[in-house]
Amino acid sequence: MHDFSRQVIVITGGARGIGLTIARLFGAAQATVVLIDLNEEAVQQALDYLKDDGCKAYAYVGNVTDAKGMEELFATIVKQHGKIDTLINNAGITRDNLLLRMKEEEWQMVLDINLKGTFICTQKAFRHMMKARKGSIINIASVIGLMGNAGQSNYAASKGGMIAFTKSCAKEFASRNIRVNAIAPGFIETDMTATLSDEVRSSYGKAIPLGKMGSPEDVAKLCMFLASEDSAYITGQTIAVDGGLTMH
Repeated sequence: MHDFSRQVIVITGGARGIGLTIARLFGAAQATVVLIDLNEEAVQQALDYLKDDGCKAYAYVGNVTDAKGMEELFATIVKQHGKIDTLINNAGITRDNLLLRMKEEEWQMVLDINLKGTFICTQKAFRHMMKARKGSIINIASVIGLMGNAGQSNYAASKGGMIAFTKSCAKEFASRNIRVNAIAPGFIETDMTATLSDEVRSSYGKAIPLGKMGSPEDVAKLCMFLASEDSAYITGQTIAVDGGLTMH
C-alpha cells in the first residue's frame, strides 16, 4: 500500500459515494484527508465515519461554484495543514432529461457544479501548489464524457469539458512539476446505481466486457496511484475505470 503519511489530500464532494470511499482509502494509507462538500449534515456524518475508522480527517462545508468562498477555504486549508499535495475534483451532479425537455436551469446547474466547480478549485489549489513546485490534480470525469448518452447531454458536456480541461491544465502546469489527470468511471456500484432494475443492470453487464459493474474502490485505488510518485511521469491522461466498456 502507498504511504501518504506526510500528504494532504483534498477531495471535493467527499461526503458520500465515490468521494467518501476515496477519502477512506487515503485515510487508511495515513494521509491527512480534507473533505469539501455542500451538505452540512452529510459532511458531519462522513467526518464521524472517517474518524471512527481511525483516519486523520477534516471537513469543510463549501460550494465549489463560489470562487471567493473557495479561495478563502483553500487558504484556510493551507494555513491549517501546511500544504495541499493532491486535489481530487469529485463534486458532481446529474439532472438527466431528453434535450427537447431539458430546462435551461438543468443544463446550467450541471455545467456549473461539474465543470465550473472543477475550474475554480483547480485554480485555487494551483496557486498554492505552484509555490511548492509539486502536486497532483485528479479530475473525476465519466465514460459519458467519452461516449455520450441519451438523456444526459448536460452531464456529457460537463464531463467531456473536464477531460479537455485536464489536458490544457496538464500542459500549463507541467513546468511547475504539477500533474493533472482525469479518471473516467464507468458503471460503478453506488447508492445511485443501486436503484436500477435487474433488467437495466443485466443490459449494462452485457455491454461491459468484464461482465460486471465496478466498485468505488476501483476508482479510489487509481486515485491513490495518480497521487503517488509511482505515476510521476503520467500527466494529461484520461484513464477509464469501466471494465472495458469504452475500449477503442
